[in-house]
Amino acid sequence: MRRVFNSQTIREILRPLGQIVVFVTASGVVLSLLILLLALLLRGSAADQATIERNGMDIFTYTLVNLPQVLIDGVTIGFVYAAIALGYTMVYGVLEFINFAHSEIFAIGAFVGVEALIFLESAGMLSGASNLSAYLWLILAILLGMIAAGSVAILVEMSAYRPLRHAPRLVPLISAIGVSFFLQDAIRLIESLTTGQFHRIIPTFGNFDERFSLASIPYLGTNINLDIQVKSVWVIFAAILMLVGLNYLVNATKLGKAIRSVAQDQATASLMGINVNRIISLTFLIGGALGGAAGVLYALKFTRIDPFVGFFPGIKAFTAAVLGGIGNITGALLGGIVLGMLETFAGSYLNVFTVGAFGAEYKDILAFGILILVLIFRPSGLLGEQVGQKA
Repeated sequence: MRRVFNSQTIREILRPLGQIVVFVTASGVVLSLLILLLALLLRGSAADQATIERNGMDIFTYTLVNLPQVLIDGVTIGFVYAAIALGYTMVYGVLEFINFAHSEIFAIGAFVGVEALIFLESAGMLSGASNLSAYLWLILAILLGMIAAGSVAILVEMSAYRPLRHAPRLVPLISAIGVSFFLQDAIRLIESLTTGQFHRIIPTFGNFDERFSLASIPYLGTNINLDIQVKSVWVIFAAILMLVGLNYLVNATKLGKAIRSVAQDQATASLMGINVNRIISLTFLIGGALGGAAGVLYALKFTRIDPFVGFFPGIKAFTAAVLGGIGNITGALLGGIVLGMLETFAGSYLNVFTVGAFGAEYKDILAFGILILVLIFRPSGLLGEQVGQKA
């Protein structure tokens, strides 16, 4: 029995890690080849001439030199989207409705984590902190964000969703939108009463903003540099840890079996002795906690937050969940990585390839356009499984 448990544990840990490697590699290779092919086709064009005048190199060389850094940035934001998308996936997998308030749960985690770090800074505990101490303070902020976001998620489920569980599906959807606006204004009210500020900036501490070089490859008189910020490493590591942990929880634990049972058939699960209300509350707790952790990671990456910080990342994460196959944990991972890379590629090269006609602000058009195509030709998403309708 112990041997079986160990083999299952190893399998459920190694499988998502293998999927991460495959998804990141495949997405990076496919998008890199497409963008390099497009750069080759644009040689000799007005875009090529403009790139030579501006950067002293042709458009293909410029694309190739910047490609490694674009890939790193795409993977980083992709993992952030994937971590947020897990909350949508968890709730949809059990109740089959979209918890649009999850973006505000994400924002609550971000604010609690940032406010905790601001308090530590005001107490003089961050200034001069060693790297190890800085990492421990960040972990504390993430844990506080998870606790706050998970607690609010449970309260939302008990007050706004549970009474409507057997109502027509449009009703809890409208309730979710109402909760989303309520939480947005609640965050703004609390911040106005306590700090009087709309924007909050995460303190600078530790070595999170430092960059370290991974490689430098000479190419035609220039160098293709590959470096990454310490905070990007933390974002990727924490997101992978959450993805692997959730996969293990759902597929290799007793609680995970109960969650899958409730997702399959609530009535039968109840007859088998499973407390359905408790399992659904735990599902919201787990999804909310993951969203709260993602909120702190987002604040670490982008430094500034406001009461509406959850809106666009939440929409992007929802898009990632649908793109990969909502209700599918692996699909959330794939959708987040693909969406993050598409967004970063478009933001980095769209202005160059169109000679300034379209800038980085139009990057969402490409991402959402591809989402529309995926939904037209594969409505269940890239890895989505058809979820049966509940009676």
